[in-house]
Amino acid sequence: MTQKQRLVFELNGTPVDVWAFPYQTLLDVLREEAGSSEVKYGCGEGVCGTCTVLLDDESVNSCLLLAPQAAGRRVTTVRGLGTDGELHPLQVAFLEYGGSQCGFCTPGMLLAAVEFVRAADTPSRDDIREAISGNLCRCTGYSKILDAIESYVASRAEGEGRDG
Repeated sequence: MTQKQRLVFELNGTPVDVWAFPYQTLLDVLREEAGSSEVKYGCGEGVCGTCTVLLDDESVNSCLLLAPQAAGRRVTTVRGLGTDGELHPLQVAFLEYGGSQCGFCTPGMLLAAVEFVRAADTPSRDDIREAISGNLCRCTGYSKILDAIESYVASRAEGEGRDG
């Protein structure tokens, strides 16, 4: 019989200390033990990107990652993007451009986009499209999502946005 293990990691800048079975996914631990309901269960196979989180600033499908792999590391969900109670500028752009409809894919989409734009100076629309291709959306048709990301990239280039 496998026993639960103590798992300590940072979640959105706050230390988390939970107990989890070694076979539990990070998705399950985030939702069930850490109360992070903003991380969504989509396909459970790493195909849809709905469960995307940042692990040490790199996007991962939390449904494919065993929770113990997060030990001692930084996990960021969509709640951790903003600072001081303010939304991240990319979140604001999603609101302004209607980049989410039902909102189910939005947390994963935002996190994948944040990771991408940190590394890309002036990406083209095709570059952005490719960067978010691992995140499926059934509502928007992607145009508004792409518009929002392009707007954020443009404002960042003009010095209005912040890296995040």
